[in-house]
Amino acid sequence: MTQDAAVSPSTPEPTRDGTRVLHGVGVGRAGVVGPVATVAAPPAAPSDEPGTAPEDVDAVQARVTEAFGAVAEGLRAQSAAASGPAVEVLAATAQMADDKALRKQTLAKIAAGEGPVTALDAVVDQFATMFEQAGGYLAERVTDLRSVRHRVVARVLGVPEPGVPALTVPSVVVAGDLAPADTAALDIAHVLAIVTELGGPTSHTAIIAGQLGIPCVVRTAGAVDLTDGTVVAVDAAAGTVEIDPAPEVAAAFALRAEGAARLAEDTSPGATADGHPVQLLANIGTPEDAERAAAQAVEGSGLFRTEVLFLEAQTAPTREDQAAVYARTLRAFEGRKVVVRTLDAGADKPLKFATQPDEENPALGVRGYRLVRTVPDVVTTQLEALGDAQRETGIAPWVMAPMIATPSEARDFAAAARAQGVEKVGVMVEVPSAALRAPAILAEVDFVSIGSNDLAQYTMATDRLRGELADLISMWQPAVLDLVAATARAGQDVGKPVGVCGESASDPVMAVVLTGLGITSLSMAASAVPAVRFAVKSHTLEQAQAVAAAALACDEAPDARAAAVAALVPGVADTLGL
Repeated sequence: MTQDAAVSPSTPEPTRDGTRVLHGVGVGRAGVVGPVATVAAPPAAPSDEPGTAPEDVDAVQARVTEAFGAVAEGLRAQSAAASGPAVEVLAATAQMADDKALRKQTLAKIAAGEGPVTALDAVVDQFATMFEQAGGYLAERVTDLRSVRHRVVARVLGVPEPGVPALTVPSVVVAGDLAPADTAALDIAHVLAIVTELGGPTSHTAIIAGQLGIPCVVRTAGAVDLTDGTVVAVDAAAGTVEIDPAPEVAAAFALRAEGAARLAEDTSPGATADGHPVQLLANIGTPEDAERAAAQAVEGSGLFRTEVLFLEAQTAPTREDQAAVYARTLRAFEGRKVVVRTLDAGADKPLKFATQPDEENPALGVRGYRLVRTVPDVVTTQLEALGDAQRETGIAPWVMAPMIATPSEARDFAAAARAQGVEKVGVMVEVPSAALRAPAILAEVDFVSIGSNDLAQYTMATDRLRGELADLISMWQPAVLDLVAATARAGQDVGKPVGVCGESASDPVMAVVLTGLGITSLSMAASAVPAVRFAVKSHTLEQAQAVAAAALACDEAPDARAAAVAALVPGVADTLGL
């Protein structure tokens, strides 16, 4: 995922031959050429919508309630049929459609005489403002919220639900913004790429696109001006959308794809040119993900997101149900490393049985391991189930807690996990305080894993959704790299593993930098592994350290990445299409 692009210009930039180019932030490394298929604008409130007469209130309220229910049910059905991170996103959006406050306030406005769409829009605007002011993960839910609004309004008005049109030929899907629910429902056989005018590189839609291997360019000014059928060249690596490209562009993309296919032929374990091991792992969210990833050339999983098991539940899943899921996942990898992240709920992943009401800033509130303060039984039961799965399979998972901020929290989690028989206990480094106190935290646990998305967000005080701030949230920010380097040094000092499981691990150049800093494992979407394997394998450890030093010597994120690219072993950048 490339996150170093500047803020897009408001008009296409002409090239030397007069071709117009739109600039954005790229997700992935592929390039494709194809016709545009635009996503229709969401239904608007009728300009002359009449108010609801007193005698019609019950009927209108019933129609709106039915629309909310139908939207929620449809999203749950999509979630059940999805895989990977789409399961989690769709389930969370379904929960939003089920939100009692959203419905209650809408129905109240209808009872007061407002028209149904007018009422819903007023409530959605109120919630959106609240989410944006809260910032952090909750701000990311605004897109989901408006997606629910659009679907409900369509049902109320009796018009087709908005979303991606039915595609009959492979196309580049273009939208002002694309709700994660829409991204998750894409017909992959007919989607060449995704281009949006809004959004950011760590938004849910971008992450799903990366997981599915779909090239994507977000924050692309001018994208909504593209028309159906216009041929464009989407270069995710460069973060560009070229209008009416020359024939040689497609040929260059074909050569890049051939190179990627050749890289995938190497299935050796991750290591530098001089044999220094760097484990290459896959991020997963379900047992089905585990079974698919395990069939590929990965050394296990560095991040098993367990939230999917909890998101649609009205009550916490039982110990037995959880143990069965964990055992299936462990068996899928046949003894290879599996790092399980305990429940990372709260903020953008609310649970009906655990989320705290009325948190002013959920991203800084009760999320992740902090649930132990409010619903300790949920945490205890999960650890019990992980211990059961370990005993049943004879395979020891690596278990880590998210949102650890202090050594005492690490100590308490380690004690609780070990009490259930968990042999390998770690924590995530997502909060700057954890990176700064990494030596003390590593004294309490067996390993740590860096969540680069959250570490960048909290370090730079930047919303992950704010595309116009993509330069600040980049992992190439020197302040973020400094914290990664400090954590890696702490691990080297005591001989304990320090991994990275955020999306930054999928960037081959960043992978070389992380290797040079002393990171011992990299976890990413399985599709990104071949390019990362090649980049790491092309450098000795000493050469990787020189690439890392070049990046650390810079004061700005774009300069850091440019310096790292320039320091790569000759030929690597060309092979990767940089």
